[in-house]
Amino acid sequence: MTSAPLVVVAHGSRDPRSAATVRALGDVVRAAAPDVDVRVAFLDLSAPSVPEVLTALHAEGHRHVVAAPLLLGRAYHARVDLPGIVDEVTARLPRLRVSVADVLGADPLLEAVALDRLRATGVDLADPGLGVVLSAVGSSHAPANAVVARLAERWQARHGCLVAPAFASATKPDVPAAIAKLRAKGAGRFAVASWFLAPGLLPDRIRDLTEQAAPGSPMAAPLGAEDRVADVVLDRYLAALSATLRSA
Repeated sequence: MTSAPLVVVAHGSRDPRSAATVRALGDVVRAAAPDVDVRVAFLDLSAPSVPEVLTALHAEGHRHVVAAPLLLGRAYHARVDLPGIVDEVTARLPRLRVSVADVLGADPLLEAVALDRLRATGVDLADPGLGVVLSAVGSSHAPANAVVARLAERWQARHGCLVAPAFASATKPDVPAAIAKLRAKGAGRFAVASWFLAPGLLPDRIRDLTEQAAPGSPMAAPLGAEDRVADVVLDRYLAALSATLRSA
């Protein structure tokens, strides 16, 4: 079952830190699964592209590949963009079968990483006067944003601090609105949690808006190239392989 190459697919960014983090995560996945041929590809803005990597694997003789999207939500890139690219490639290379794994999503392991990143800033999550902004990309697809909102509600219920979601693009609330909401509920101190996989332009936008709305507030690092993130990627890979075997 583990003979199919794994193509780890990220969105891509004009910010080189983003691609560097994705490539580093690819290295962590390889170390965790040395028997799996792991490649890294990007949907846009970074190289190599998904079609380039799939075409290269086909040229090497592979006939089944698993593409695992490094996406935290099931929005446009997961629902439309990646499946469309796969359809185009397999129409051109009909002997190539590409199984698209599920997104990383709000996996408990990723939630634990995000909380660890937040705690590493020195904040006390049991502080009732703390307001946590849970920052994420944002999407025009409402269910993807709802996942982040539910995550914020869960953190608030479990940890004692106040938590509100904030989005970098495509939807509201943004950071200033989230901080205003937390202030109205009694928060006097603020911290920003990161529901981003890698550094880049959108996390920088979150940082800049936070500095304007609540100067000096600690900012958690993105999830990054971490063992637990790699474990989730491999879980999605194995699930896609199992589904392919059952349908064969």
